[in-house]
Amino acid sequence: MSTEAPAPQPAAEKRLGSLIPKVPFWAQILLGLVLGVVLGWIARSGDVGWLLTTLDKTGSIFVQLLKLAVAPLVFFAILVSITNLRNVNNAARLATRTLLWFMVTSLIAVAIGLAIGLITNPGSGTGLTPKDGAKPDEAGTWLDFLTGIVPENVITPFTELNVLQIVFMAAVAGVAALQLGEKAQPILDLSQSVLELLQKALWWVIRLAPVGTLGLIGYAIATYGWNLIGKYATFTADVYIGCALVMFGVYPLLLTTVAKVNPLQFFRGAWPAIQLAFVSRSSVGTMPVTQQVTERLGVPKEYASFAVPFGATTKMDGCAAIYPALAAIFIAEIFGVHLGVGDYLLIAFVSVVGSAATAGLTGATVMLTLTLSTLGLPLEGVGLLLAIDPVLDMMRTATNVAGQALIPVIVAAREKILDRDAYAAAGEDAPHGAEADAEPAPVAA
Repeated sequence: MSTEAPAPQPAAEKRLGSLIPKVPFWAQILLGLVLGVVLGWIARSGDVGWLLTTLDKTGSIFVQLLKLAVAPLVFFAILVSITNLRNVNNAARLATRTLLWFMVTSLIAVAIGLAIGLITNPGSGTGLTPKDGAKPDEAGTWLDFLTGIVPENVITPFTELNVLQIVFMAAVAGVAALQLGEKAQPILDLSQSVLELLQKALWWVIRLAPVGTLGLIGYAIATYGWNLIGKYATFTADVYIGCALVMFGVYPLLLTTVAKVNPLQFFRGAWPAIQLAFVSRSSVGTMPVTQQVTERLGVPKEYASFAVPFGATTKMDGCAAIYPALAAIFIAEIFGVHLGVGDYLLIAFVSVVGSAATAGLTGATVMLTLTLSTLGLPLEGVGLLLAIDPVLDMMRTATNVAGQALIPVIVAAREKILDRDAYAAAGEDAPHGAEADAEPAPVAA
């Protein structure tokens, strides 16, 4: 029996594949969003208990899968990113410029949040009173923030998912590895392999994003309904408008004037990360995609592997700048507290210095409590916003991730290390996530 005769099956499969349209990943997420709204409405209006439970479990499992990879992913990503700086010329200069641009864009974002809040008065006319609030289970203070950076042991930060302490340990390990030089190479090789393994596993979770979207949105609608969103209409609109102004106004302006590149190409290249951030509500969970799109935008891999993990844990224009500014004004109006110029300056200070407290996880409660405690506002105000938080967090996280991809592009362009040909071609090579190693692939063809 000859083994050289060509089999007809591959050709048949190819013809069959051409008949089945490939659904772009963004379209899958949009479909999940629409189905989630419909199923959530059915569960609420028809009081369908099993559907509510299914939506809850579906969304919770997706978020839990993302969180499962957070601790080891952050540790090895930061460790490897610091050691990769040895392969970059002017590493200290690049790191300093990156941090400075993080601070500049955070200041711009918090200024926009304050301006919108002062113009719209989001706490007026809501019908909410201080009695509607409740203290959160966990609150952030400057003392906790500063003393909480150093862990008591090496195990607890991973079991309790304290990302700030994990970042600290990874940074210490990375600097120590740089000092050891060749002696640390076996550890660095192992760390690189583990990081690639984690990223590969995370791709599989990312492919479930449309299903996760369905569960998360559906459960939010079924639990809270449209009445809750209506009660917080001004505040919700303020957060979305503020994030949109930063993402589609400030960022394109910086790309045009500072980096001198086409902003449309940036969004074409970065869109897979932005849309996944909107769904997952996790900067850290989106980090592998963010790094992929940043490299595709022409940022050198050695620099991107430092800037993106660093940004995923500290660069939070949505959660740590726009949101706490608006939330502070909202809560102050509900509780009848007058805020002066000094208070607004404190909000800006907290946004720039304390953004690491958000740590790239879903939600921004710690950052909000840090802001409120600094201003002397009642922490019970946090309880007013917890119900609406999932709806707000989607746009906040999308803005965070857009900024995390933006800064490396700006710094690389300023330092003349940006591959402008790659930037110009960004988004054209694999626009629909055709390959798992490039960006999230469709769940089903």
